[in-house]
Amino acid sequence: MVELYSKHVYHVAYSVLHDSKEAEDAAQEAFVQVYKSLPQYRNEGFKTWLTRIALHKALDIKRKQDRRPAELIDVAETLVQLPSRDEDVLIRLIREERNVELSQKIAQLPQQHRDIIQDYYMQGKTYDQIAEETQVALKTVESRLYRARQWIRNHWKEEEWQ
Repeated sequence: MVELYSKHVYHVAYSVLHDSKEAEDAAQEAFVQVYKSLPQYRNEGFKTWLTRIALHKALDIKRKQDRRPAELIDVAETLVQLPSRDEDVLIRLIREERNVELSQKIAQLPQQHRDIIQDYYMQGKTYDQIAEETQVALKTVESRLYRARQWIRNHWKEEEWQ
């Protein structure tokens, strides 16, 4: 498993950390976590599951880095260690997968909440644009969006809406 996915996991970690040694550490921690979590694996897409674990490990290390004082970085060394463009593809694939999952969740919302969420978040419309299109007051748009967010907080697990 490590031989098959090590480059992929490294690229995921590197795309977050931008440091080869930290990315190697995150990749190693990800494989340890995968090994420990195999009994809970639910026959989803294995590579997606592995990618999420690697991403979370890299984010954990990134948070620790942000708490430490900044260190000087050797720019020449960093440029030599840049990974391939595969990481851009991976990031795009993960983003597309999350968008599909989110669209499916939004489609399950009650109609009045679904419309306002799609207009504001998915289509990027402003409050004014939504009010004009739906022929309602600006305050009505604000309250509908507030109620839709409340409904999501009350009915979805926290990791589903963050």
